[in-house]
Amino acid sequence: MPALTRPAAADQPTLSESDGIRYLHFGTEWIQGAMRIKAPAELVLEYTSQMLAWLLFLEPPKEESIGLLGLGAGSLTRFCLKHTRSPLTVVEWNPQVTAVCQMFFRLPASPRLTVHHEDAAVWVADAQNAGNCPVLMVDLYDAAARGPVRDSVSFYRACRRVLGEVGVLSVNLFGRHESFDRNIENIRQAFDDRIVLLPEIDAGNQIVLAFSGPSLAITPAQLLARAEIVESQYGLPARRWARALTSYAVDGMLYF
Repeated sequence: MPALTRPAAADQPTLSESDGIRYLHFGTEWIQGAMRIKAPAELVLEYTSQMLAWLLFLEPPKEESIGLLGLGAGSLTRFCLKHTRSPLTVVEWNPQVTAVCQMFFRLPASPRLTVHHEDAAVWVADAQNAGNCPVLMVDLYDAAARGPVRDSVSFYRACRRVLGEVGVLSVNLFGRHESFDRNIENIRQAFDDRIVLLPEIDAGNQIVLAFSGPSLAITPAQLLARAEIVESQYGLPARRWARALTSYAVDGMLYF
């Protein structure tokens, strides 16, 4: 797929509001992001909280950045700015999305936040970004909002290079879309089969975690103990994630 250059008419951000929640769209009914107007750092959509399941395995980085490919309504950016001290690097190809987030979705101006207006595939392929983000959250959808706009093996391999020696990739997929199986296979190839899937949620989203670095071997009890810390510290349903991941146990051990 060629590099993205300028937004088409279908990529123009539009807004809606209901019951105190403001939604981002691209001219269709598909929701691209949401914000509770009275609590902007709260994660409204369930899949956005699942994107943070990497916290079960890594502490937020202190020197390197948390990376986000796709800004959406800025939900994850606002959450990470409030709940971590990490630098944040966001790659959003459409400057109009950034402008709308600043005007209508309370995207903070923070010295810890850098936004690059660039095609995510080009950005991850740039050797200068290798090893810069041990955490990378990928949520790349267009107006159709049914399958990621970047999903090749080469793209996911480049994402792995951005993670560096040790890191976790978090990807938002649609389990009910024809692109799902292709994405799973491509992520498996790029990460040497070191992936796990969280359960599909009501809206059809399914989050995939992929790992770089030394192999991890932990007990379900250890994962659940970590989940209790994450849940207490960040207010996320981490124990639910951990219980789901225990289905991957082999002979009483979890391997990631």
